[in-house]
Order: sequence, then C-alpha cells, then structure tokens
Amino acid sequence: MAKSSTEYVCQECGAIHPKWTGKCDSCDAWNSILAQANTKMTPKGLGTKPGRLIGFFDLKGRETSLNRRISSISEFDRVTGGGLVPGSAVLIGGDPGIGKSTLLLQVAASLAKHHTCFFISGEESVDQIRLSARRLDLEKANVQLASATNVRDIVETLNNNNSIDVVVIDSIQTMYLDNLDAAPGTVSQVRSSVQELVQLAKLRGFSILLVGHVTKEGTIAGPRVVEHLVDTVLYFEGDRGQQFRILRAVKNRFGATDEIGVFEMMERGLSEVTNPSSFFLTEREKQIPGTSIFASLEGNRPVLVEIQALVTPSKLSSPRRAVVGWDANRLAMVMAVLDARCSLSLTSNDIYLNVAGGFKISEPAADLAAAAALISSHSRTSLQPGIIFFGEIGLSGEIRAVPRANLRLKEATKLGFSQAFIPGSKKTEGMGSQNLNIKLNYVNYLSDLINLYRDETAINKVAIA
Repeated sequence: MAKSSTEYVCQECGAIHPKWTGKCDSCDAWNSILAQANTKMTPKGLGTKPGRLIGFFDLKGRETSLNRRISSISEFDRVTGGGLVPGSAVLIGGDPGIGKSTLLLQVAASLAKHHTCFFISGEESVDQIRLSARRLDLEKANVQLASATNVRDIVETLNNNNSIDVVVIDSIQTMYLDNLDAAPGTVSQVRSSVQELVQLAKLRGFSILLVGHVTKEGTIAGPRVVEHLVDTVLYFEGDRGQQFRILRAVKNRFGATDEIGVFEMMERGLSEVTNPSSFFLTEREKQIPGTSIFASLEGNRPVLVEIQALVTPSKLSSPRRAVVGWDANRLAMVMAVLDARCSLSLTSNDIYLNVAGGFKISEPAADLAAAAALISSHSRTSLQPGIIFFGEIGLSGEIRAVPRANLRLKEATKLGFSQAFIPGSKKTEGMGSQNLNIKLNYVNYLSDLINLYRDETAINKVAIA
C-alpha cells in the first residue's frame, strides 16, 4: 500500500535529508532545501510473477546506420560530433541571456530545411518567438512553434505525430509533471521531466534539444540527476559584455568531448567564427611587455590566444593574485618554480594574469606562455614580435612535451608567426624537418627562457625600459 511522506530535497545537488536544515551537507549550499511530498511503495520484492526473457547479441553484429541530422551550422555540428543522432538527447546549459534560445532557434531554422522541427517554449509566447525570428531574419523558416509547460500535454502531442525529427524544449526548468507535488524548476520536477521526454525521444527516434539554465556555481541546475539522463551536454559560455560565445562539449556519447564552437553575437543573431585565432588576436597591435601568444588546442582545433600579465610592487601584507581564464593553482606553481629554480622571486608583487578575449584555458601547455608573460612584465621588456609559446613546466624547471605540437605550429605559420619556443623534448625535436615555415627554438629548462629576456639582441627595441 502506498505511504505518503515528506522528504527534504536540496535544489542544488538533489541530496535528500531527513529534516530541514539551513545548509546542505552534500554541496554546502545555504537555503536550498525544500520540503516535497513523496509517495513510497512498500517493498514487496518481485513476487512470483515471471518476467520476460531479454535477448543478448554479440559485438560483431551489423549496426544500424546512424544518419546524423546536419544543421549546416558547422560550429554546432562540430561540437555535437557531426550532427544530431536520431533518438539522442542534447542538454545545452548557460547563463540566462547568453544566447541559448537564439542559438537553438537558428539551429532549428537551419534543420527545418530538410527535417521537421518543433520548437516548444515554456518561457516565451508564440508571438514573442516570432518577434525573435523576425529580428534574426528567420520568419520564413518552416519551424513549428508552441508555448507549453505541461509535460503530459507535450508527450501526448509528440506521441500522436509521426513526422517529427527534431524537438527543442526551452527551457527544462519551466516544465512540470502534474502528478508531482513540487514547483517547476525543483530537482524532482527537472529530473522527472527530462526522463519522460528522453524516453519518448528514444522510443520515437527524434532528436531532442533541452535548454538548462545554470546555477550560481556555473553548473546546470540538478546536474547529478540530469546529466546522466542525456547523451550530450553542451555549455554555452561567454561574457555578455563581449561579442563572442563558445559552445563547449563536456559529455558526448557520439563524439569528442574536447571540441569547441566559436560564435560572434551580431545584431542579427549568432555568426560563426571560422578562424578563432585571428578573432582573439584582432585587437593586438604590437608586442608589449607582459604579453605572450599561446598556441592552445581545443579538440582538433588549434587556437592562438594572448596571455597578459601584470607584475607590480605590492603595498599589502598579502599580495594580490588575480587570474582570469586560467587555473590559479597553475599560476602559483609557475611562480614557485621561477623562485626555486630560476631565482626570480615574485612573491612580494601583485600578480594579475588574464587570457585576452575572455577565452578559458585548461591545458598545462600554457605554462611556458604564462611564464614568458610574467618574466616580460617583471623585466619590463618584451621579445621581438611574431613569437608563440607552448610547453608544460615541471617542478624541477624542465619543459615537458605537449600533444599535437605540429597542429599548433601549422596554425601559427598560417597567421604569419615567424618563431616558436617549444619544449626541447625528443617528441618535438623532429618538427624542423616537416617543412614548417617557422623558426623553432627548443627550450629545455625555464632558466633558458629567462636568459633569453636578458639577451639584448632578442629584446624588442620598442620595449619599455
């Protein structure tokens, strides 16, 4: 017999507590626990009713062909692994107002040229979506619009339509099941709504795109109970004060998880950026002290970005460390190596490090470029223009090899860079024989880089003395 009870669920992480508390013990969030009615069935086991036998198959069987649905928006298709797989579920998260609805409306309009697309909004009315489509010059696209929030009604409508290829739900936080005694947006509603919609998508074979807003910590609301239910999780990132946006995959069952797509927010929507390197280096006029160019790698795409550093004497007892776009722990490690292995102490200075353009770097290959920017700012000198850096710094001061060095060098050559400082490892020493029109300078230890800034022939003549 069903027994009704009340449980207390954290709306940030989904943890269940026996009673209400002001702070969640699992995620340390304050005032995030809400009381929800819960109906539990008394455990009775499987009983004597027999179940049906399931079938097993070997790995050598012929798989069905996955004809991906290509949107012709190359940046979006690259991140999803080459297009949308039939029956797949894609969750797209991002800050409110970052452009998620704009992106998906453009994707739906592009897909509608060859597929049947439904756009269901729980945040805007049909007239408001039409206004957005008119602003984006998409009013002629064959996209079917609807405004609804009841999952029961949505499932019933989609289940009675036999010609559906793509469905967009904007957003999942506004959807609700009428048999749950919880407000829309709570963990139980989000989890149950996603589960119902994903099951229907896999049963009927249409691709579903779910929009999810992020929490103040920068993660999709209810991540522990939502992300494992979908096939692909994408994050739409960027600063609303700047014009570019980055679509990044953090989970993808049908493609790579380290690809990115770069867009530029224009008056008429999002425009693809086919050459991100030139985009991030547009406002860089000359080589000045405290800057270096890093050849990063996002998936199979090399991207050149500018790393800026500012080293100033501190008047505080605890000097400031401000890092934007990079890991603050790696900055602390690079500073420690400079102090211990190169006798260059920066501990009494305020350190500011920024990745220009709002780009975020996560790979350790940026260590050498960050160290070059710090040394340049501290010595008030800069190297001659047209130089890139990449390499990982070890705790003993050695410069370690990084993957896909050839791709990084090819991108630098294409943009007109003439020199590269790379690890002096056996894995990279053969690069000079690959007909790359770029001078390679092998760096074995971090102290070699410091000596380079002391060489007057290598110092930029317009550097600040």
